[in-house]
Amino acid sequence: MKKTYRRTILFLILGLLLFTAGAAVAQWFEEKLPPLSPPSQYGNIMINRISDKSDMLPVGFSHWMHRSKHTCRVCHTELEFEMKVNTTEITMEKINQGQYCGACHDGNKAFGTEECKKCHNGNIDYGSDKFRKLASALPKTEFGNKIDWAFAYKKKMIKPKRTIRPGEYTPETFKKFLTLEAEWANIPPAIFPHDQHIVWLDCANCHPDIFNIKKKTTKHFLMKYMLEGKFCGACHLNVAFPLDDCKRCHPAISSR
Repeated sequence: MKKTYRRTILFLILGLLLFTAGAAVAQWFEEKLPPLSPPSQYGNIMINRISDKSDMLPVGFSHWMHRSKHTCRVCHTELEFEMKVNTTEITMEKINQGQYCGACHDGNKAFGTEECKKCHNGNIDYGSDKFRKLASALPKTEFGNKIDWAFAYKKKMIKPKRTIRPGEYTPETFKKFLTLEAEWANIPPAIFPHDQHIVWLDCANCHPDIFNIKKKTTKHFLMKYMLEGKFCGACHLNVAFPLDDCKRCHPAISSR
């Protein structure tokens, strides 16, 4: 009887410790998450590498506006935009030569460079009226800009171009799912679907600079570093659905 009693007490203490540890982890995670922008501003960036120096307003760039027309790889692979804001050497000279924004904004495919204020507006919320119209027509989700882009693509509600260079691009096909065990207690695995990412990106956007090719060889692959913009956090902090949406990666987790 005494052994059974002691065992019960030990299990209760262990359970309490695990619960307390889980609560502490959850609190730490909540504190580290960056505040979410309003939906119309989520994913928007201010491009200001040289604008101030040139006495121009910064460029307000909306990812949602461009994502509805082109996949991420068009800009971040074919047009060679860096993934981190203000690290690409964009100049008007290069744009007028057809590089970067100039690949589309030539006055034919999209408005030309003579319409300065459409880009150099200094407004992070520029075009919010168009956002609300777009968002009302697309499937909803809880976080970020509250649009489920993957589902919208799957249902052909949007048809973003995967290339602007026909004949030079062959779509990638890779449907393997990865099960990524969590390091924290009581957190179910993350499930990574390659096919949903390959629609928007190239393999080279992630491999090998962000993730090693071979499974379980990426060092320091922890939430701590994702919250610093590394690994999944390179996209899933500011543009793709944010890390607040736990169930999108950890589908077996209880609702927050």
